[in-house]
Amino acid sequence: MKQTPEFYMQYAIALAKQAAALGEVPVGAVIVRRTTGEIVGEGYNQREIRKHVLSHAELLAIDAACQKLGGWRLPDCALYVTLEPCIMCAGAILQARIAEVCFGAYDFKNGAVSSLIQAFSLPNQYRTTAQGGILQEECSQLLSDFFCRLRKKNKF
Repeated sequence: MKQTPEFYMQYAIALAKQAAALGEVPVGAVIVRRTTGEIVGEGYNQREIRKHVLSHAELLAIDAACQKLGGWRLPDCALYVTLEPCIMCAGAILQARIAEVCFGAYDFKNGAVSSLIQAFSLPNQYRTTAQGGILQEECSQLLSDFFCRLRKKNKF
């Protein structure tokens, strides 16, 4: 059953909280079939746990969706992620042919959808639409709280 964008973002926020509980930057992502509303992939940041640069929430969610759907193309899908994707994740989103990206917090240092660069607007690319700011305050606060705790923990 199809739900609202806020419903799927709340799901992504719950995943981000799992990441934070493990000491990871709290980013969560879900991939949804747009026709049915079914969640077909999910992930949260695991770079520290896996000791691997590719363990971003979006890439793990894309991998799970590809496994579940049996292919690398996801044109009937939307990605909901708590933080604006970086250039690596934006490239993977384009390669997977994901139709739509909805994100919560803007990333003015690394965001590759609208903040720093606009990867989805590059010529000769598959067209992915994007909408930012969904539950932005909650997503931003989750990140702010995490980094505040991290700074306090690392003080001498």
